[in-house]
Amino acid sequence: MPSRWKTAIVVGASSGMGEEIARQLVVQGCKVALVARRAEELNRIAQSLNTAQEKKVFTYPHDVGDYTQVPALFQQITHDIGGLDAIIYAAGVMPSVQPNEYNFEKDRKMIEVNVLGAIAWLNEAAQRFGQSQGGTIVGISSVAGERGRYPQPVYCTSKAALNTYLEALRNRVGRYGVKVVTVKPGPVDTPMTKGLGKLPLLIPVDRAAREIINASQSGKKNVFVPGIWRWIFLIIRNIPSFVFQKLKF
Repeated sequence: MPSRWKTAIVVGASSGMGEEIARQLVVQGCKVALVARRAEELNRIAQSLNTAQEKKVFTYPHDVGDYTQVPALFQQITHDIGGLDAIIYAAGVMPSVQPNEYNFEKDRKMIEVNVLGAIAWLNEAAQRFGQSQGGTIVGISSVAGERGRYPQPVYCTSKAALNTYLEALRNRVGRYGVKVVTVKPGPVDTPMTKGLGKLPLLIPVDRAAREIINASQSGKKNVFVPGIWRWIFLIIRNIPSFVFQKLKF
C-alpha cells in the first residue's frame, strides 16, 4: 500500500493539476501548503477545504520567477505546516505559439517557470530531504519532453530539461532514501489545454491527479499519465529523425 504523506507543498496550486492534487491530498488528511501567484485563487481553494475545526490548507502567494524569495519562503512553510514529507512542482506555462513564430519573451517565460522555478524549489527540498534521509520530490513534466516537436520547440525543451534535472537529482539524493518522481502526463483537461482543439487520449484532471498521487506515494520513478503513453512514446522515440521531421506531430 502507498504510504500517505502528512505534510506537503504544492507549487503551482491555483488551478489545474496542482489544485486537484492539493484537494485530493487534503482528503487523505495531509496538511498542504499552496504556492502560486494568484492569491485570490489560493484563498478560494483554502476556504473550500479548511473548516472551523481544522486548518489543513496554508496559502503562500508567490511568483515562481522570483527565485530569491524561495529559500526563506521554503523555511517558513516547513515551519508553519510542521515538517515536510513531499513537494510537488506543478507550475508550468505553455503559451500559444504559431508555426512561424519565434517569440523570445514567450520562450523565456517557459524556461523561467517550467525549469528555473522548479530548480529553485526542488533544490531546497533535495537539500532538506538529503539531510533527513527521507521525503518525496515530484516534478510534473510532460510527454512533450520526450522529443522535439515542431509546434512547441521551447516547451518541449523545457520539459526535456526538467526530466534530465529530476533524473540527476534522483541519482544525487536517491542514495539517501529520497524518492524523486518524474511525472509525464499526456493531455489533461485543464485551463492549459482549453482551446487546443481535439487532443489525443485527453483525461479528466481528477483522474490525472489520482494517478500522480498513487504512483508518487508508491515510490515510482518515471510515471506516464495515463500509462499507455509509455508504450506510445517507446515507438515515437525510435522513429528516425529524417522520418520524424516530416510528421505533422
